[in-house]
Amino acid sequence: MPSRFLRLRLWLEQNGLFPRGRLAVVTVYLFAFDFLLFVLQKILGAFHSTSGAYLGGWVTFLSLIAIVLLFVVLARRLSSKMLWRMRNRLIVTYVFIGVIPLVLLLSLGGLAIYLFAGQFATYMVTSRLESQLQRLRAQNAVIAGEIADKVDGGQDDNTLKGLLKPDENSVAAWLNGRQIIKLPDNSADFSFPQRLKPDTAAVIQDHDRLVMRAMTAAETRRGRLTVISSAPLGPRVLMGIASGVGEITLEESRSGSGTATDTSAARLQPTLTVGSIPSPKNLFDIAVRLSTSISVMDWYSGQYSDSAAIDVQTRASALYDHLFAAPGEFAATVEAFLLAAAAFFAIIELIALYIGTRLTRTVTGTVSNLYNATTHVNRGDFSHRVPITSNDQLAALAGSFNLMTESIQKLIIEQKEKQRLENEITIAQEVQSQLFPRRISQLPSLEVHGFCRPARSVSGDYYDFLPLGSDRLVLAVGDVSGKGISAALLMATIHSAVRAYSIEGIPVFRRAEAVGAGPVLAPRYDPIIPGAEASPSTLLALLNHQLYHSTPAEKYATLFLATYDGDDRRLTFSNAGHLPPLLLGSSGSIRRLEDGGTVVGLFDEVSYDEGTVQMRDGDIFLAYSDGVTEPENEFGEFGEPRLIELVHENRDRPLEQITEIVTAAVDDWIGGAEQPDDVTLVLARAR
Repeated sequence: MPSRFLRLRLWLEQNGLFPRGRLAVVTVYLFAFDFLLFVLQKILGAFHSTSGAYLGGWVTFLSLIAIVLLFVVLARRLSSKMLWRMRNRLIVTYVFIGVIPLVLLLSLGGLAIYLFAGQFATYMVTSRLESQLQRLRAQNAVIAGEIADKVDGGQDDNTLKGLLKPDENSVAAWLNGRQIIKLPDNSADFSFPQRLKPDTAAVIQDHDRLVMRAMTAAETRRGRLTVISSAPLGPRVLMGIASGVGEITLEESRSGSGTATDTSAARLQPTLTVGSIPSPKNLFDIAVRLSTSISVMDWYSGQYSDSAAIDVQTRASALYDHLFAAPGEFAATVEAFLLAAAAFFAIIELIALYIGTRLTRTVTGTVSNLYNATTHVNRGDFSHRVPITSNDQLAALAGSFNLMTESIQKLIIEQKEKQRLENEITIAQEVQSQLFPRRISQLPSLEVHGFCRPARSVSGDYYDFLPLGSDRLVLAVGDVSGKGISAALLMATIHSAVRAYSIEGIPVFRRAEAVGAGPVLAPRYDPIIPGAEASPSTLLALLNHQLYHSTPAEKYATLFLATYDGDDRRLTFSNAGHLPPLLLGSSGSIRRLEDGGTVVGLFDEVSYDEGTVQMRDGDIFLAYSDGVTEPENEFGEFGEPRLIELVHENRDRPLEQITEIVTAAVDDWIGGAEQPDDVTLVLARAR
């Protein structure tokens, strides 16, 4: 079972269906709880309907909440996938900033035009209806005048009826409240209104009928004459109103009573439809439909109500023809201006769309190039460059990215080169460590010890102990100019030469004349001075000649060479510019071993003096480099006196401990600063 759930989870994760966010987890748990509640509802509903109905309300409520949360989660998931690409984000931004406002404006404009067209159509209908009422009023006034003249002439009622022409209108006249005329005879009876104004023309609701009625009052010699003309609001009138407009429908309220006061709650129902909707002239010739109410007066109370309406259906082209019928030629000018404005705005919109598309492509193209470049960088390819085709901030960003990758590429190359150099230096350090004596053969009458700590990975300082037989020893201490690899290489050269000349022997040089070069030394190739008998001064002269001709002019070295003879405890030495070693007597005496000459490798044909000193029991030979005495702090240099004092105080200790004490004191003197130079210390004690 656990493996099935694991496979299901892996499948959901691979297809992006596993809930990860807090809202998604809540939605899943809510659906699960809703499902359990639904199952519980069905179980309880089978035994107790009331409990099932109660739980059904909760199931519905939780289902609605879960569905809303599910839509929110899906919207987030969909938006995160769709809007991950910068191109999609910019497109959506452009749609919301440029397209949607334009659509809203066009929709608002279209709605305004539609409402204006509908209002114009209803205005035409109501205007024509008002014209019909005014014409009825005028006709009624004419009839009232003629009847008043005949009444003043004393004619009877039958004579008065002959004045009227039979038509669809019905006419009734009252003299001093007594009806004297009713035409036609079969027309509907209606009482004489007492509350109406003498001169009235309106749409009247009389016995659930809509009629146009006009009333005119006139004074005669026989009394007050009131004439009322009525015309049904029927097909003939509506056809005249709908002519050239479209289809109109008369809607009336149908209530149980015939009074206007009872029609407020009645519903309008279509009773008569006339006319037809014009055929469309083009694709944009839309149908326009709008209703307008008719103010209807109750004949008995004189109160007005909106108990009737006219529904108008027409075409925009028909309204356009009526609207621009009066201006004549000016209408063509207005139409041309509107078309030109529409074309201009369309061109502006197309240009804006083109510019927005280009800007979108520029931004998304640069972002895509940067993203592709990051994938190259992620694979370790720092040689990839982003193409720059513009001169803007995005181009500057791409340029910065190129500079960054170029710098990283250079740093990687430099790091590899540095690593290579470090490897070479490590090898050089290992090789140099082999040059220093690892196992020192102590003489019966002399114990020796040497120490060298480079300031860098390799050292330019040099010391060596070279045994010559059972009781003879060559001591060498040197310091090569400079630091690092070059100094270490020169140190190795000196080390090899000293060992070679000390053990194998020294070739005898003779003077030879070179054409144009003066006297030079040339070997005879037959060594006649064996190494064991070579003096320190002779070794230094040979080394000086060799270094002078085989190294650059600025390269030189200081070197102290000494030969110790254990038979008579005699130390024969020659110092080539090195810090003078010290011979510290057991009685406290100090002798500086300065005999010799200048440094080796700087001048040619240099001779070196030799010195000899007798060593007694307890005498300590002390040779050192400037890395021991020259380090400084706020109190000045470490100095030679402090070195001598330390050795005197610890002269009875083993030489290795003396070395450790001295180097520890030098380190304390330096403190946290970097070691300025190689530290080399050579000790020898007679016994």
